[in-house]
Formats: sequence, structure tokens, C-alpha cells
Amino acid sequence: MPKQTLEVLPDTFVIHSLPGDAQIPVCVFSAPVYFIGKTLDELSLVVPDTLPIDSDESDGDWRALEVLGPLSLSMVGIMAQIGSVLAAAKISIFVLSTFETDFFLVKQQDLDKAAHALHKEGYKVIG
Repeated sequence: MPKQTLEVLPDTFVIHSLPGDAQIPVCVFSAPVYFIGKTLDELSLVVPDTLPIDSDESDGDWRALEVLGPLSLSMVGIMAQIGSVLAAAKISIFVLSTFETDFFLVKQQDLDKAAHALHKEGYKVIG
């Protein structure tokens, strides 16, 4: 089975942490790509760096590699395999999933290194 193709999204992202009882800023919903994670203690937002979000803490300069899909929910090990390649290259990741695919966020400074490591292991990286 051929390995997956990953596409680099054009935006640079920021990961925000807000209190668990915070409201989601309305501007988030106008972003072309965004992710929302909510627990009892925290609201996490991943948004393009062009959105002005007032958060308790943030970490910017992330680029997203989308695993082109759709991927079946029954597929096993895709995140683990790609994550292992990036871990072996000593690249920190922030992983997000949707119903149809996965996204690996890497720091902008590590993007070329990540693409090289993935290419070396048989993955295709475009964009």
C-alpha cells in the first residue's frame, strides 16, 4: 500500500488556551480553517495567525500538514507512523483529527526538515 500524501496548508497557525468557561470568539467561525477543543478545564483554539484572539496563553508559528484523504475511521496506525517519522527527526508536533483526515502541526522553522524526513520515508509532501 502506498504511503499517504500530505499537503502543507498556506496559513500559519496559533494555538490558544482559554479558561474552560470562556466563550468562543465569533471571529473564529469566519476563519477558513479552525479547530476547537473543549474540556472541563480548558478551551483550546487553533486558528490562523491573522485572527486577533485574546487568550491566557498562546503558541504561534505553526504550519499544518494535512493528510490527504478521506481516511476511513477503520484505518490503523496512520498517525502513529507519521508521528514516528517526525519524532525520529526530533520534530515536535501538535496533532488534530477530523472525521475524514488528520493534521500534523509543526513549527515553521521545522517545516522543511519535516518534509525531508517524510519524503525520505516514502511520503509525498506537496504545497
